[in-house]
Amino acid sequence: MSERELKIWKEQKSKMPKFIRSDSWKVKRLEDSGWRRPKGVDNKMRLKRKGWPVLVSIGYRKIKKVRGLHPSGLKEVLIHNPSEVAGLDPEKVIVRIASSVGKLKRIKIIEECNKLGIKVANPKI
Repeated sequence: MSERELKIWKEQKSKMPKFIRSDSWKVKRLEDSGWRRPKGVDNKMRLKRKGWPVLVSIGYRKIKKVRGLHPSGLKEVLIHNPSEVAGLDPEKVIVRIASSVGKLKRIKIIEECNKLGIKVANPKI
């Protein structure tokens, strides 16, 4: 991954609109519920009327080489125990500790990553 590709990704991300659920600005319980496709017959969002929020569509995808990577440009790897850290390359990989991992095992994983010089995306204990 080059610096140029990361720069393009950041530029594309800054131009990305915030996709909101239809009528979420009217109904309080819908505010943070995430994206849902509008399906009503007369829904203005579904009809893509001018002045209404945009729909999610394939044209908003980002550059292919950077898609799915961590914002640092490294590939994210999900880790569940300290033994999984052993064969990872610190130049290409960033570790994300699974949410199901407890406090003691999380501390061991972080220590193991520090020894090998691997970055941890969610080191908070």
